[in-house]
Amino acid sequence: MPHFDREHFSLQHSPGHLIALINQLKDRILERHLVNHDITAAQFKVVLLVSQNRADTPADLVRLLNLDSGAMTRMLDRLEQKGLLTRERSHADRRQVHLRLTEAGDALGVLVPRIAADAINELTGCLTRAELDEFQRLTKKMLMAADALPQLPGE
Repeated sequence: MPHFDREHFSLQHSPGHLIALINQLKDRILERHLVNHDITAAQFKVVLLVSQNRADTPADLVRLLNLDSGAMTRMLDRLEQKGLLTRERSHADRRQVHLRLTEAGDALGVLVPRIAADAINELTGCLTRAELDEFQRLTKKMLMAADALPQLPGE
C-alpha cells in the first residue's frame, strides 16, 4: 500500500532519511562512549560481533556489517595494529582465516554490553518505555516483512 506521493515526496520526512539520521546519531553517541578505548564505532561493532561469537571470519563480518572485503581488511588491519585481535589461518583450510580477540580485545569485549547499553540508553532516553517498545515493534515488523531480520543463535 503506497503511503507517499510520488509527485510531492519530501526527503525531510522520509522514513529512510530519518532512519539514516538516527543511525548517524547512534554512531556519534557511541563514539563519545568509546573515546577512552581508542576505537571507532565501526571497530567497536567488529569487537562486539567477535566477542559475542557471532562472527569468527572476515567473511562473517562482511555479511553482518554490509561492508566490502577491502574495507573489512583495512578495519581488521587497524584492529590488529591496536592489539585487539589476530587473524589465524585455519588448519583445516588454509584459505580460511579465523579472527581471535587478544587479551586486550577480550578485556574490551567484557565491556561491550555496558558501553552499548549506555550509548543506546542515551539515544533512546527521550522515549518512554511504551514508545521504545512501539519503535522496536515497528522496525522489527518492517525488517521481518523484507526477511531482513537476522536470527541470532539461541533465538
